[in-house]
Amino acid sequence: MAHVVVKDLFKRYGEFQVVHGINFEIGDGEFVVLVGPSGCGKSTILRMIAGLETVTGGEIVIDGEVVNDTPPRERDIAMVFQDYALYPHMSVRQNLGFGLKMRGTTRTAVKAAVERTAAILQIEGLLDRKPKELSGGQRQRVAIGRAIAREPRLFLFDEPLSNLDAQLRVEMRTQIKRLHMNFRATSVYVTHDQTEAMTLADRIVALRNGIIEQVGTPEQLYAMPANRFVAGFIGSPKMNFLTGTLLLENGELFAIPAGAPGVRLPIPNRDNARTGQEIVIGIRPEHLTDTWTEHGRDGLVPIDLKVELSEPLGADTLVVSRIGEAEIVCRVSAASKPKAGSPLRIMADAKRIHLFDPESGAALS
Repeated sequence: MAHVVVKDLFKRYGEFQVVHGINFEIGDGEFVVLVGPSGCGKSTILRMIAGLETVTGGEIVIDGEVVNDTPPRERDIAMVFQDYALYPHMSVRQNLGFGLKMRGTTRTAVKAAVERTAAILQIEGLLDRKPKELSGGQRQRVAIGRAIAREPRLFLFDEPLSNLDAQLRVEMRTQIKRLHMNFRATSVYVTHDQTEAMTLADRIVALRNGIIEQVGTPEQLYAMPANRFVAGFIGSPKMNFLTGTLLLENGELFAIPAGAPGVRLPIPNRDNARTGQEIVIGIRPEHLTDTWTEHGRDGLVPIDLKVELSEPLGADTLVVSRIGEAEIVCRVSAASKPKAGSPLRIMADAKRIHLFDPESGAALS
C-alpha cells in the first residue's frame, strides 16, 4: 500500500496546457477516482503517476519519495488498461505470472500466486486458454489478475470497463469493489462514467479542463456540489437547472423559477439576499417525485405539471415536463403510469434545492 501526494502538477504539450497546477492526496489503502468529461486531463494525470508521461511542473510523491524522474519499472505500480494489454501468444497462466517472472520470483512462488489470483477472480478454468479464446469480461479479469498477482504498492486503472457492455460493466464494477474491500490496496481509477465513480470511490476528484473542481466523498459531491459543473456531472439522471430569481417576503426567502410565478420554493434565509436577485435553481429528478414515504412531507412543495414524455424504468418512471421556461425531469412511481399529455402533481423537496451563481456557476451557501 502507498501514500500518494500530487503537488502543483502541470502538464504541457508544446504551447498546449493540459493540467493546470493541481493538488490532491491519496491515503494509504484509499480508492480515489478521477472523473470528468473526455479531454479533462484525467488519463494524463494517471500516466504521470505511472511514469508513462513526463511531468512539466510540480511533484508526484509516493511514500515520501519524489518519483518525477523514477522509471516506471522502479515505482512498484501495476496498471490496468482499457484495452487489456494482454500478451496474445501467452496463456492466461503465463500472463498472470509474467510480472512476477520478470522480477525474478521463484517458479514455485509464481505458481502459487497465479493459482491464488485465479481463485480470487474465479478464472481457474481459463488458465490454459489464450486471450483470443476469452470474452471481453474474461480478458479484463485476467488483466486485473495480472496486476493483483504482483502485489504492487499502488494500483492504477485507466477506464478499464469502457469496452464492456452494460451488464458486464456492472459485474466488473462489483468485482473491483469486492477486491478493494478485501485487499485495501491504494488505487487510482480513471473514468468518465459518474456511476462508476459514485459506486467505487472512497473519494472522488472531479476534473474539468485540467483543473480540479471538487474533491470529496461521493456523498459530498452528490449532496453538496461546489458548483454547477459538479452538480450536473454527478447524479443520474443529471440535476435539473432552472433560471430564476429570489423573493424576500415577510422575512421568508423563496426561489421563483422563471416563467412560473406561482411556484415558490422556500429556502433558508441568507445574508445580502434581495428580491429580484438572479439565480440558477438546481434540483435533482429524485427530489421531484410523487413518493415521499422515506422523508415524510415536511418542506415539500406541490407542483402541477403536464407530462410531455414518460420513460418507464421498471421500479419507477422518468417524466419529462416543464416548470415555467425550463424543461425538467422527474422521477415518479411506476404506479402513477404517467402518459403524454396527462396532468401530474409532483412534490418538490425544497430542503434539497441548490442555488448557483448564474455567472460563475459557484454554489451559493
